[in-house]
Amino acid sequence: MKAAVFHGPNQDLTIEQVEIDDPMPNEVLVRTVGSGVCHSDLHFVDGFYPFPAPAILGHEAAGVVEKVGSAVTYVQPGDHVILCLSVFCGQCDYCLSGKTHLCQSRPVRNPKTDPPKLTWNGTPVNQFASISGYAEKMLVHEHALVKITKEMPLDKAALIGCGVTTGVGAALNTARVEPGSTVAVWGCGGVGLSAIQGARIAGARQIIAVDTFENKLATARELGATHSVDASSHDPVAAIKEMTGGGVDYSFEAIGLKVAAEQCFNALRPGGTATVMA
Repeated sequence: MKAAVFHGPNQDLTIEQVEIDDPMPNEVLVRTVGSGVCHSDLHFVDGFYPFPAPAILGHEAAGVVEKVGSAVTYVQPGDHVILCLSVFCGQCDYCLSGKTHLCQSRPVRNPKTDPPKLTWNGTPVNQFASISGYAEKMLVHEHALVKITKEMPLDKAALIGCGVTTGVGAALNTARVEPGSTVAVWGCGGVGLSAIQGARIAGARQIIAVDTFENKLATARELGATHSVDASSHDPVAAIKEMTGGGVDYSFEAIGLKVAAEQCFNALRPGGTATVMA
């Protein structure tokens, strides 16, 4: 199969012919249909985080099941799936108590006893986030998949695996936005827009989008923001406090900038909750 191979920090990815193994009992072979470029992947390319090369990056993907291992029961060939970052073993105390996100025993192959999943010119290739979505196919554990309806376009479904769940999950699960509350979101990219939609689903009465680009603010208003602030020409903290009469109940930062994180906290009313997602 073809794959975009990571050779190390500050080096270009190259398209190479990579060999992929057959599924072991609990593994699934997926044909990649869509794969997003998450900024986290770029952090590894830019050298901000270490990861051993050669490797195949990518973790925000969706595709079609091609082949399953002998013990797989959840999916079958032809199923449409989203890849999931939160791979879990299903057998530890955390998993058995329903806290699969805390699993400390992520199921991976044993490099001393099992063949490598991926090889390039005879050299093992490291799998990123137990997924490696920048390839024509992915070989993953069955617990790294979420089965979806075949009516969902897979190029759009790919975004659900990371960006959408990060933003929506921050609003619904982390902050637990309450009906009738006020919300501000810094950054109207994929994660920020998802947080806006999560706040809308939660029933927030006022959702304020903050960005420096009017086209992004326009999209935010289409997707649920009730108000917007152009931070390139206004002090967002002052504007938000004026709009809300003192500050918001919940604020979210989806950019990863120090100044934005500070504004995110400063725009809260007493007792409010801030969530930084980048």
